[in-house]
Amino acid sequence: MKLTKYVSEFEEFLNGYMHDHPHVEEDQRRGWKIWWDHKQDLDAVDRQKKDSVPPNPYYYS
Repeated sequence: MKLTKYVSEFEEFLNGYMHDHPHVEEDQRRGWKIWWDHKQDLDAVDRQKKDSVPPNPYYYS
């Protein structure tokens, strides 16, 4: 008896969509590189932390 993995309707839809639209994964990877995969300037991050004003403990005052 061979066991098969359960596949939900949503997963079937996504698999079919990705099969019909292969360019989507490339667009996702390009977007990921734009927003997340970039070098951080640690000096600029430190300057930003030092220059920022601490938030008010009670937001609505």
